[in-house]
Amino acid sequence: MATDPTLPDAADAEAADAEDAKTLADVAPPEQAGASVVGAAGAISATIAAEHEGQNAGPGRAGHYRWTICALLFFATTINYIDRQVLSILAPDLQKSIGWDEIEYGNIVLAFQAAYAIGLLSVGSLMDRLGTRTGFSIAIVFWSVAAMAHALAASAFGFGAACFALGLGEAGNFPAAVKTVAEWFPKKERALATGIFNSGSNVGAIAAPLLVPWIAVTLGWRWAFIITGALGFVWLIAWLALYRRPEEHPRLSRAELSHIQSDPAEPNVKIPWARLVPHRQTWAFAAGKFITDPVWWFFLFWLPKFFTEAYGLKLTGLALPLVIIYVAADIGSIGGGWLSSALIRRGHNVNVARKSAMLLCALCVVPMVVAARIHNLWVTVALISLAAAAHQGWSANLFTLVSDTFPRRTVGSVVGIGGMAGAVGGMAAATGIGHLLQWTNNNYAPLLTIAGLAYLVALAVIHLLVPRLTPANVEAS
Repeated sequence: MATDPTLPDAADAEAADAEDAKTLADVAPPEQAGASVVGAAGAISATIAAEHEGQNAGPGRAGHYRWTICALLFFATTINYIDRQVLSILAPDLQKSIGWDEIEYGNIVLAFQAAYAIGLLSVGSLMDRLGTRTGFSIAIVFWSVAAMAHALAASAFGFGAACFALGLGEAGNFPAAVKTVAEWFPKKERALATGIFNSGSNVGAIAAPLLVPWIAVTLGWRWAFIITGALGFVWLIAWLALYRRPEEHPRLSRAELSHIQSDPAEPNVKIPWARLVPHRQTWAFAAGKFITDPVWWFFLFWLPKFFTEAYGLKLTGLALPLVIIYVAADIGSIGGGWLSSALIRRGHNVNVARKSAMLLCALCVVPMVVAARIHNLWVTVALISLAAAAHQGWSANLFTLVSDTFPRRTVGSVVGIGGMAGAVGGMAAATGIGHLLQWTNNNYAPLLTIAGLAYLVALAVIHLLVPRLTPANVEAS
C-alpha cells in the first residue's frame, strides 16, 4: 500500500506493517491466511496497468513473462483445492453406498491432515534439493495419482489410505509455489504474486461443488475422482513446457531477468525453534491457530454432510449453498485485512487495531451457534457464510500478528510453529467430530456451538499471553 509521507505517525506504522506483511507472504503457508479472488483480480489489473505505463516509458522495460509463471501457480493451487474437496462433497452419498460410520469418516479426514502435516515438515528441503521444476512436478503427479486412486477404494480403510497419499502430495503445493515466487519475483512484487496464486484456493473451493456433483450424477462417483485428478496432468504438461529457472529461460528478456534479480543478496540465516518457543508471542500465535484452524477444516470436510443431514439436500443441491459460503469467505479475507489497516490509518496503535478487527470477526462467528436449530436452509447458509467470512478476516489478522511482534528473519519459523499447532488441532478435531456425531446420532448443534465460541476463546488466550503487541526479544533468548 502506498502511503503519503505527509500523513501522521499512524500512517508510518501502517507502511512499516505493510513491509512486514510482504515478508510474511514470502514465507507463510498462504492458504491459511485467507485468499482473495476479488483482491487478486484487482491486483492483477493494477499490475497490468503499471506494466502498461512501464511499456510506454520506452526501451528497457522489464516485460511480464514472470506473470505467466504466476498464472501456472494459480491454476496448480486451484487444482489442489478441487482435489481435496471431492471426497467431502461426495461423502454423504458414499457413506450410504460404502457403509462407513461417522467415526470412520473422521479417521479418513484425520489421515489427510496427518499426512499433510508430515508433508509440510519435509517437502521444503525436498524442493531445495530437487529444484521447483522437478519438485513441483513430482508433487502434482503424486497427489493427482492419489486423487484418482480414490476411485479404486471400496472401504473406509481404502479411502483413508488414498487420503493419506493425497495429503502427502498436496503438502508440496504451497512450499513449491512460494519458492517459485521467490525465484521469479523481486521482493516488492512477491506479496502480490503470492496473493494472486493463493486466490486459487478459493477458486478451487468454489469450483469443486459446481463440477463434482455434475460429474458424479452424469458418469458416476468414481469418475469424479478420476477426472478431477487428471487435471493435474494437464497442468503438468503446461508446467514442463513453460517453466525453467529465470537464468535458463529462453523466453525471458535480459531486462526482465535484471528486474527479477534487482534485490541485493541476503544471507539466509535459519533461527532454531528453541530460540522462539520460550516467547509468549509464539505461544499466542500457536494458540490462535490450534483453537481456530479446526473450524475451517470442519467447513471443508463436514459442511456437505451437515446440509445433507439437516436439510436433505441431494448431491446436486449442495452446489449453491457451498458456493455462497466460499464467496463470502473471499469477501471476508479482504474485509478483515482492510479493517485493521483502516483503524491504523485513523490513529489507533497496532495492538488496538489488530485485536479490534479480530474481536469483530470473533463476534461475527457467534451467531453460527444457532445454525443447527434453524429450519430454514438459507438462513443457515447466511449464518455460516458470515462465520466463514469472519474466519478469513480473523486469519488475515492472526498471521499479521507474527510480523508485528517478530523480526523478519524469524517470521517463517514462527509461522511454521503455528502451522504445526493448527495441524495438531485439526487432527484432534477430526477424531473428536467423528466420535461426537456417532454418539449423538449426527447432532451438529454441539459442534456449531463449539465452533461459534472458539474465536472468542482464542482471542482471550491471545490477549492474556500478549496484552500488548510488543516485539519479542529474540536476540536476548
